[in-house]
Amino acid sequence: MTTPKRLGLFTRLVRHDDGQSAAEVYRDALAQFDLAESLGYDTAWVAQHHVDPAEGGLPAPLVFLAHAAARNTRIRLGTAILTLGLEDPIRVAEDAAVLDTLSGGRLELGFGSGGSRSSFELFGQAGDRQQVYAEKLRVVSAALDNAELLPGRRLHPPAANLRERVWHATFSTAGAERAGKAGAGLLLSRTQPRDPAAPDAGIDAIQRPLIEAYLDALPKKVEPRIGASRTVFVADDAESVARHAERGARRFLDHLRTAGTPEIASTVAQVLRDSYLGTPDEVVEQLAADTAAARATDLIVQIHPIDPDQRATLRSIELIATEVAPRLGWRAKG
Repeated sequence: MTTPKRLGLFTRLVRHDDGQSAAEVYRDALAQFDLAESLGYDTAWVAQHHVDPAEGGLPAPLVFLAHAAARNTRIRLGTAILTLGLEDPIRVAEDAAVLDTLSGGRLELGFGSGGSRSSFELFGQAGDRQQVYAEKLRVVSAALDNAELLPGRRLHPPAANLRERVWHATFSTAGAERAGKAGAGLLLSRTQPRDPAAPDAGIDAIQRPLIEAYLDALPKKVEPRIGASRTVFVADDAESVARHAERGARRFLDHLRTAGTPEIASTVAQVLRDSYLGTPDEVVEQLAADTAAARATDLIVQIHPIDPDQRATLRSIELIATEVAPRLGWRAKG
């Protein structure tokens, strides 16, 4: 694996037990960010989910990141993703510009077209998701580029160079090509839909064509930005890994059945298929074999769908920074 330029932490703010309140989940996530900053992680990311705390408990990521920005002074803060189709693009640009200003230019702004069926129903969105997303992406991009929004009126506060820190998340080569043409960063998911003709293909093999399409479309003078999100759980011993992974996978299967989406996974093995789990030595070996992550500029680790207790989560964050990532060539920033 080549050296990742940056190491990121991704939290979906999911409860590790049913008794946790939203306030406790947010407190735990902020503590994870605090630890990540102290260990030299470069970025910290959150995702947006509506009315589905089992999938992710944060409907307002920019609000959360504003609070994190006041606690942490160095680590960069990202959205992976904002579901742009459910938002007003001018308001997104305004909120992002304010957050970027308050944080000293530390925002990484990731957009995507996806989201659960319930989220689109909640907001009364029944049209073509891709068409809506493309139009709102055009509007928010123009606002961030300081275009006139009304005669003589532009985004305030101005977004400075935030346009250069926009990312597009996608599962498709067409989406990767669009990201490249736009000069945006490419966000690759921790898991990827399988072609029925090749159900056993590895995630790196599936994502390689996306990377190629992105790089081919990227303007020559624009530096590539490729974020590879991966489920990574590291523990000191194999017994702890197996116990937490089994418990987390079964909880996730229960969630899929409740949500009416059992087709996503029906066994523990399928839930954990794209995950890197084990002791530091084992996870280093697994990540080193990931040919797509090897081409990423950003390795972004998350613990979902295992979602163990806070103690195990913090220990995994620590082991990744101290024993895994350095052996892949990453160096902590001061």
